[in-house]
Amino acid sequence: MSCVTTKSQEETVQLGARVGRLLRPGDFVALTGELGAGKTQFAKGIAIGMEVDPETPVTSPTYTILNIYQGRIPLYHFDLYRLEGAHDVEALGFEEYFSGDGACVVEWAERLEDELPGDVLTVTLEHAGVDERSVRFEWKGPRARAIVEQLPGAA
Repeated sequence: MSCVTTKSQEETVQLGARVGRLLRPGDFVALTGELGAGKTQFAKGIAIGMEVDPETPVTSPTYTILNIYQGRIPLYHFDLYRLEGAHDVEALGFEEYFSGDGACVVEWAERLEDELPGDVLTVTLEHAGVDERSVRFEWKGPRARAIVEQLPGAA
């Protein structure tokens, strides 16, 4: 586990962009944290790092559940806030994206319960001040660990 503190929304986005530059097909990033902690800002940064067109608005797919953005590889951006649990994800058939040709970024990933992939980077964002965020990186699996090890100041 490692932890970084960002001092502004812009720094949270920049940290996400650093992660996004490292993502490859099949990578899975689980974003956790309370409402307003910065999960969507971090996801916006990931989209920047994955070279999604800067003119494309990256928003939380709270009502649509999934937004797909095309960058150097597809970005599958999920928001599971409205779901009750892993059974809802199974019913919607989203697991096919979890090991597909793009990278998955999942807000409220704790709703997946035991359905998380075997190799997952969990990023937990917490309020550390008005604009400051504590960003904790935890990994399960060699690929997720390699991502964190490539982040300056996070390993």
